[in-house]
Amino acid sequence: MAQTRKASRYVVPFAVAGVAAATIGLVPALAASGDPDLPEITAQQLIEKIAASDTQTLSGTFKVSTDLGLPSVAGLADSFAGAGGQSADGAPSTDPQELLTRLVSGTHTLKVAADGPDRQKLTILDGSDEYSLIHNGDDVWAYDSKSNQVFHEKGAGSDRPAEEKGEKDGLPGTPKEFADEVLKEAGDTTSITVGGAATVAGRDAYQLVIKPKQSGSTVESIKIAVDAKTGTPLKFTLASVDGGKPVLDAGFTKVDFGKPAASTFDFKAPKGAKVTEGTGEGPAEHGKSPEDVEKDLEKEFGGGLGGLFGGAVPGADGKGEGMNVIGEGWTTIATFDTGAKAPKTDEAPKEVQGFLDSLGDEVNGKFGSGTVFKTKIVNALMTDDGKVYVGAVTKQALVDAANAAK
Repeated sequence: MAQTRKASRYVVPFAVAGVAAATIGLVPALAASGDPDLPEITAQQLIEKIAASDTQTLSGTFKVSTDLGLPSVAGLADSFAGAGGQSADGAPSTDPQELLTRLVSGTHTLKVAADGPDRQKLTILDGSDEYSLIHNGDDVWAYDSKSNQVFHEKGAGSDRPAEEKGEKDGLPGTPKEFADEVLKEAGDTTSITVGGAATVAGRDAYQLVIKPKQSGSTVESIKIAVDAKTGTPLKFTLASVDGGKPVLDAGFTKVDFGKPAASTFDFKAPKGAKVTEGTGEGPAEHGKSPEDVEKDLEKEFGGGLGGLFGGAVPGADGKGEGMNVIGEGWTTIATFDTGAKAPKTDEAPKEVQGFLDSLGDEVNGKFGSGTVFKTKIVNALMTDDGKVYVGAVTKQALVDAANAAK
């Protein structure tokens, strides 16, 4: 069952949710009247401040809003995952990977708490329902109040790779070295500036503004609000050149850097809840090893998609060629040859046809003809002869790349 996959695989980004949410915090930080009057600071100094932040404890509430410019995927997801987010056997799922996909669209309120690397809690509130992911020492719990189901795994936090335990071998040793490296990597393709100040969750913050210098990228800007005192990022917004609502717009509405009470991370399964125990050794579905599960995924998402799209997935039919990367920086495009003619959407299952039609625009050029499948950030061109070009670039940039390849 999906619930028995090794929880730590999904907990890593969320098991440090308090620190991670603060470190890649979410929502635009736009200057307005009443913004704090902070000392001037350069972009390099602000990046150094972020790198020097040693925030280990916090609790807070933040909202996440996502708008990829996609049609509703609810019905499509149900057609593959089972109605209502159920697992393969028809039971409601507590799988973190499945339930956290609800953050892909809409607006959601989350509560987060962290006390160092071994205790974190993330709760997604959805009306009167809630989904909680709790890491407390060697115990990992996932609880879905709607289905009253619990997933528990013992020992999930004891075998984390070194990089997940906070060891930073190979990374710049000082905040200044880190800032120098960031600015060096940005090079001529990126503008990094300080865009004023803001008040975020009652705290004074600087705004770091990152913009592509290149034309053709779908990214208009990335803005990060950084706590002026601690250097902890509090808000983040990703805006598209298409305008409208930000692609990702979320941020702390309340934050406290004090140490949460130990009881915050305690969990006891509610009365009557169904509890599924993980093995602590990896996916336990039918006794499969991680290698077996990986092969199943390759089969499912290679052969499965190959069947859906008529073999138009690299490696799905053994005829595709390897992937190449063209361009640089914000206008990088990945391209590969599927070795098969592009599928027609009317050949796809009925529940998928409308979704694909709403995403696709027919295009023509020196390369011939094809379809651009679009979102507000990532676009993909599939030519009628089976070549694919994909990147965080505009539709025209994909067409230009396909034309240049002829």
